Amino acid sequence: MSLDFYLKSIWLIGARYFMFAAIAFLVFYVIWRNRFFYRKIQGRFPKNSDYLREMFYSFLTICIFSLVSLILFSHPKVAPHTTRYLDIHQYGWAYYFLAYPLMFVMHDTYFYFTHRLMHHKKLFKWFHLVHHQSVNPSPWAAYAFHPLEAVVEAGIVVVFMFTIPMHRSHLLIFFLMMIVYNVYGHLGYELYPKGFSKGAVGKWINTSINHNQHHQYFKGNYGLYFLFWDRIFGTIRADYDEKFEEVKSRVPETEIDLPAESFETARA
Repeated sequence: MSLDFYLKSIWLIGARYFMFAAIAFLVFYVIWRNRFFYRKIQGRFPKNSDYLREMFYSFLTICIFSLVSLILFSHPKVAPHTTRYLDIHQYGWAYYFLAYPLMFVMHDTYFYFTHRLMHHKKLFKWFHLVHHQSVNPSPWAAYAFHPLEAVVEAGIVVVFMFTIPMHRSHLLIFFLMMIVYNVYGHLGYELYPKGFSKGAVGKWINTSINHNQHHQYFKGNYGLYFLFWDRIFGTIRADYDEKFEEVKSRVPETEIDLPAESFETARA
């Protein structure tokens, strides 16, 4: 193990996270925040202090994720026992591409059950409360975890590396797609079209509105990418479809003049 590897991991994970979160934040919270405000799911912006808290805990999460990578990929007593492989032809191109949907299903399943576990009253304040301080989440909330929760979230990498063959590019590409969807889930705006939540495909897909409700009300809507487990176990909120249609049916009335020097004026 080396400090150089660890610092490179922090740079790789952090650069991707802060790039996508920053783009989303600039578009919806700075540049076009007046234009899109009527589409804001909760109809208000977080405080500046909320953004700073989310960024701080996101950085801690990135450091923890990087530490897990350091152990899995460079520790002499761990790395040789993982399922990591270097030559794609060892398992073929068919497996290489089929591994991605498998990883999404595995991650969604892992997330759903660990997420529900962290909502247990004896665990919540130690693991998950920090994330739920973002009652009205922004893109910066995507990685805003308590260090204990960050360890739990990083556990999916351990699951991958000891269960299914993982090419060195699998994790790079998968977690790139993950962070994009995670930022969308905490965006505070809905990008899917009207009627999506009731569609044959859309009813199984997690949305920004779905996850925003989880942050706002603390109960229900525990999924990450999909809604399979929420629907199977009856944990999807009864008002989810109604809220989705309400948000997507809004029309602009008048442009709201929000001072550029402060976001707090838009907070109820």
